[in-house]
Amino acid sequence: MSDVTPNPERDPEDWVTGDEPATGPQRSYVNTLSQEADHDIDADELTKAQASQVIDRLQEETGRGGDA
Repeated sequence: MSDVTPNPERDPEDWVTGDEPATGPQRSYVNTLSQEADHDIDADELTKAQASQVIDRLQEETGRGGDA
């Protein structure tokens, strides 16, 4: 058994880099999820923190989330 303790989830609002532009993978995933959810979201305008929040919301909406 591993002695590694998982990092607790931090609110994206508290991220040090949260105000940086969304990463390429985040933008791509937001685009995929927004198409599936039939939403028009401009992923290029999102920060890292905003993209994370949008991804969480859209995962829940589309059933792609891990807890779905």
